[in-house]
Amino acid sequence: MIVRTWHGCVPEALGEAFAEHLRKTGEDHAKGVPGNLGVAVRRMTFRGWEHFFFATWWTSLEAVKAFAGEDYQLAVHYPEDERFELVADPYVFHHEVDQITPL
Repeated sequence: MIVRTWHGCVPEALGEAFAEHLRKTGEDHAKGVPGNLGVAVRRMTFRGWEHFFFATWWTSLEAVKAFAGEDYQLAVHYPEDERFELVADPYVFHHEVDQITPL
């Protein structure tokens, strides 16, 4: 199984609105792609910024590419991301794992 992780943050005042935007874009997009095994979002506030840690898990690299395209190492962006003053890592990380265990 492949886990794909991304991090981005928005000003704290825009956190709730961005959380809804992320649900309607990244989460729904990932869940609609064959080979997606799940989505998790961790959110935390630090020094005036709302941080979002987005993880998806997949059956294969081909499934990841169906979600992210051939340049799958790059973050997926959506229309209106800039509206939230999003500061996002341009790259994502991929990890091959045997299982997911919640903390």
